[in-house]
Amino acid sequence: MRRKLLSTVVCASALMLAMSGCSAGSGSGDDTAEGGLTGTGTGADCTIDTEVPIAAAFSLTGAAAQYGAGQKNALELAVADLNEVGGVTYKLTVEDDQTDPKQAIQVFEGFVNDGASIIVGPTLSNTAKQTNPVAQDGKTPVLGVSNTAEGITEIGDYIFRDSLTEEAVIPQTVKAATESLGLKKVVVMYSNDDAFTESGYQAFAAALDDEGVEVVDTLTFSKSDTDFHALLDKVKGADADAIVVSGLVEAAVPLVSQAREIGIETPIIGGNGFNSPALISGAGDASEGVIVGAAWNSASENEQNVTFIDAYTAKYDAAPDQFAAQAYAGMQVIDSAVRAGCSGERDDIKENLSGISDLPTVLGEISIDENRDAVHEALVQVVENGKFTILK
Repeated sequence: MRRKLLSTVVCASALMLAMSGCSAGSGSGDDTAEGGLTGTGTGADCTIDTEVPIAAAFSLTGAAAQYGAGQKNALELAVADLNEVGGVTYKLTVEDDQTDPKQAIQVFEGFVNDGASIIVGPTLSNTAKQTNPVAQDGKTPVLGVSNTAEGITEIGDYIFRDSLTEEAVIPQTVKAATESLGLKKVVVMYSNDDAFTESGYQAFAAALDDEGVEVVDTLTFSKSDTDFHALLDKVKGADADAIVVSGLVEAAVPLVSQAREIGIETPIIGGNGFNSPALISGAGDASEGVIVGAAWNSASENEQNVTFIDAYTAKYDAAPDQFAAQAYAGMQVIDSAVRAGCSGERDDIKENLSGISDLPTVLGEISIDENRDAVHEALVQVVENGKFTILK
């Protein structure tokens, strides 16, 4: 089943190439260098004799470790699956960015100097804004698989992402929540010391304004905060129809739990950081009814997604989250770009990432637009009976 999942992507990539009349580019024909990163053929017929080096920087320790661990697992699973397909073999190196931009910069510098064909990561947008200029200067392509803040791809033409921006997800979330809950006025809370959550706040503010929803109060906190009682006391007196929060899951769990503990029954709407099984496992019954925008839902009947979830759960004895799914899809995107030119050279991958269009992945069909951002369907979820389900 797993081989079928990846073979479907490889064949789809080959089909797109045939339809567009693409050639193997710089990696085809007599130009192939023996033992180099270029090969012969395209798509499913691509053969490269040398292992293509893939590097990844994820937060395996620190505040974002909850996300990074799943990303590492999923990327390793994707590489193993792709290596079974044949023709192209990937060699993966994963380093811990420690949820620390300074450490991540060092990791990226090492990857650039060591000749990685492409870098995946880092986990957080805040870190990406520090590391991606290193890759851009080193002419090394980057694929962000969880960077959703505004301005990431504007860093340079070597920077791509398969993660939907907050600006792509949040307006749909606010629209669906407004229709479902009849929102008139809300309190907004956000972590103001992180690029991801600040971008989420800005997207929420704009979307609420577009929907004609009044923001009666805006409250800020630090991403390291765990005690929200003082802020929630202010929320309790605001008589709002909902609480809108842009924060990481480490803040989401105590915030949601404490709100319910002190008797706040107001609906809670979360940003992308809430989209993790850790919210449900950590907050328990308090998470019921929380509405979350998402780029992926575990209940999707997409055949690739079902196969991915089964394989991931069997291997790691835990269900994947959105961040894991985006990492797996990221490797599918990279493989398509490598096979499009039958080349693991940096500039060839960069060129062919720009040509990704309607590629079947575990996230659904993905395209990369002119801004090097991902385009695919977004979802709005609600926690019901201990699971994320699609908001009706």
